[in-house]
Amino acid sequence: MHKQLSTVTDQHTMPPARFRVPVSAIAFGTLGLIALAVGILAMAGLLHKVHPLLNVDGGLALVVSGIALILSGAFPLGLALLAARQSSAD
Repeated sequence: MHKQLSTVTDQHTMPPARFRVPVSAIAFGTLGLIALAVGILAMAGLLHKVHPLLNVDGGLALVVSGIALILSGAFPLGLALLAARQSSAD
C-alpha cells in the first residue's frame, strides 16, 4: 500500500510555474504592429485618399511610432522574464 501511495503522489505533483506575459506587453505590441502596418501602407501611397495626412511623411511618423510602441511593449516583457528567471533560481 505504501508503494501505491507514493506512485499516486508522484503523479500529482504541482507543475512548474508558468510564465505569464504582461498585459501591457500584449497591448503595446499589438498597437505597435497596427501602427507599423498602417505606416507601411501609407508610405506605399495606398492611404493618401483616406486622409491627407496619410502621405509619405505621415507614414514615416506611423512607422517610427510603431517601432517605439513595440519597444515599449518589450520592456515589461523583459522585466517579467528576468523576474521569472530570478524566482526559478531561488
